[in-house]
Formats: sequence, structure tokens, C-alpha cells
Amino acid sequence: MEIIILFIVLWYGGLFFQTFFLHRYAAHQSFTMSKGVEKVTYFLTWIFQGSNYLSAYGYGVMHRMHHAYADTEKDPHSPKYDENVFKMMWRTKSIYQNINKKRVIIENKFTKNVPQWASFDKIASSKFSRIGWTVLYFLFFLKFATVWWLWLFLPIIVLMAPIHGVIINWFAHIYGYVNFKQKDTSKNLLPVDFLMMGEAYHNNHHKHGNKANFGGVRWHEIDPTYLIMRVLNKLHLIRIKSI
Repeated sequence: MEIIILFIVLWYGGLFFQTFFLHRYAAHQSFTMSKGVEKVTYFLTWIFQGSNYLSAYGYGVMHRMHHAYADTEKDPHSPKYDENVFKMMWRTKSIYQNINKKRVIIENKFTKNVPQWASFDKIASSKFSRIGWTVLYFLFFLKFATVWWLWLFLPIIVLMAPIHGVIINWFAHIYGYVNFKQKDTSKNLLPVDFLMMGEAYHNNHHKHGNKANFGGVRWHEIDPTYLIMRVLNKLHLIRIKSI
């Protein structure tokens, strides 16, 4: 039971901070927050993503490029230009690292106002941090895994953020339904998206990139992350730009 609880907490916790902080804040700036709240959010992203930690700068810049070049040769991740899901994941990883470590020159429109806490990222993205989190996960499994099949959750936890990414960046460009006809192949993967915290409304998002609510086009499209954001907005921890 402890393993299942850990998996659920890390799945939804890591996913929430990926869609809330990295995606809707860093990439699209659909809401604002104070510098103090931003730094707390950085820390919580590291806690819940652990060995999968993604930099707000690297993710934000790469995701802006995805929107600008969706389903073209310049797209950091597209089923149209990658032979299989593993090649896409590897190419995405390489592009992310090149951006995050500033090995490549990026146009200003992709980097403008993207948050960056370089000193924290250096620690959270380090091999020491990733290995440390992996060791902690292993020790937790060693203590609580009572049957062999529970160990199958360990590699998923260690690679959870890339798995979240590939579900949307691969499958939501192949399967699902369309509310808006786009030049790209984006689709809404799930009719009710509690599994991916609103991320699966990918077609809606490609149509209205800077909108905080990814759902809401059809009656059944409920975006759990946006509902949480509404609460945070009422508590004055964030300010949604348009409701």
C-alpha cells in the first residue's frame, strides 16, 4: 500500500507542478506570482519531481519552441519527425539540455521573461541530486515492497516527468478528438482529464496557448489544475491574467 500511495503522490504532485509551474507559468505566463512564492514553487517542484526535476528555464523555452514550430522539423518533439517514441524522447532530452545549459543560441522571443533560478537549478539538476533521489526511492521500495510486481513502479517513478511528457507530446498528437482545426496534429487525448491534470486537452491548448484553463470548451472538459489555480487566485498566492 505504501508503494501505491508514493506512486500516486509523485504522479499527481509532479504532474501538477509540471503543468502549473513549468507549463502555464514559465512557458505561457498565464498567471503571475511574487518572487517569494515563485521560489517556494521551485522548491516544491524539486521535491515532487525528484530525480526527474525539470528546469523552468529549459522547459519554458523548449515548450515555446514547440508551439512556434509544432509538427515541423524544428519542433523539439513531434511524432511526424521522429520514427518512434524513444527517438523522440532522446531528441527532446538533448534539446532540453542544450537549452538549459545554454549551449545553443536561442531567439529572444523564446527566452523573454522565462523565469530562471540558476543557482538552484544547478543543485536540483545535478547528477548528485538525481542519484540521491533515486537512492531514496530504492530504499523506500526496499522497505515497503512486499511483492515483486511493486518494483515495476520504481522505473516509472525515476522517469516520471519524461513519461508525463511523452504521453502528451506523442500520444496527444496521434490519438483523440479535435475541437479546433489546427495546422498541427494536436488532439484532446481524454474527454475527462483527471489522469493528466488538464494536460490532455492538448488541442484546446494549442488553439489558446496563453489561456490558463485548458478545458472548458465542451461541458465534460474539466481541468483539475485550473480549479486549483482558481483557489490559489482567491488566496492571492497567484493572479490569473484572465478568468
